[in-house]
Order: sequence, then C-alpha cells, then structure tokens
Amino acid sequence: MLVVHLAVAAGYAGFQWTVQVLVYRQFELVPAAAFVAYEQAHQRRVSFVVGPLFAGLTLTTAGVLFFRPAGTPWWAGIVGAVLLVVILGVTAFLAVPLHGRLSTGFEKSVYRSLLRVDLVRAVAATLDAALAAWLLLR
Repeated sequence: MLVVHLAVAAGYAGFQWTVQVLVYRQFELVPAAAFVAYEQAHQRRVSFVVGPLFAGLTLTTAGVLFFRPAGTPWWAGIVGAVLLVVILGVTAFLAVPLHGRLSTGFEKSVYRSLLRVDLVRAVAATLDAALAAWLLLR
C-alpha cells in the first residue's frame, strides 16, 4: 500500500507543480478575446487528470490512516489526512471559485490570488509526497 501511496502522492505533487510553474503562468499570455474559451477548456480538461489523482490520493491516504501498514507511526496517517484536507479544501473553497471568476474574463487580481492559493496546494502536496517517501524508505 505504501508504494502505491507514494506513487499517487508524488504524481499529484508533480502535477501540482506543473500547474503552478507552467500551466498557470501561461494564463497571462492568452489574448483577452480568447481567454474565456481558454479558461473554460482548461477547467473541462484538467478534471480528467486531477480527478483520478484526487481519488487515488483519497483512497491511499485513507488506507494509511485506517489500516496503518506495519511500522507506520500513528501520527503519520493523521498528518497525511490533514494535508489531504488542505489540498481538497483549498481546491474546493478557493481555487474552484477563482477559476469560476476567471471563466468570465481575465482579471489580474483574481489570477494572482489563484497563483497564491495554488502554491498552498503545491506545498501541501510536496509535504505529503515527502511523508509518503519517508514512510516507505525509513
């Protein structure tokens, strides 16, 4: 289970850093007349990547929390669950509404807010992947 958890956690962290460093940074380059269509396409397409990652991360985090593989400290599942709640909470309550606002047109202040909240997700995902690696390699 820990190998699968590490694979999913590292995969999600890599995805999130790709979004932070590459995908979102290109939003500013999209011409204003094309931005609404671009943002709406982004929202549709990214779900096919992030949906399975969220599902896998939720399942493997629950596995570590509730089934505690041999030698797993009790606190590791709790820390992983807290990081998952941060990732999902920031997504649902901050990133999704910001994308909703951007779907009506590019606003620099909304875009900057999206970069900030996405950084929280990227850091939480990195910490989660580091925890998963530590659990497997210790």
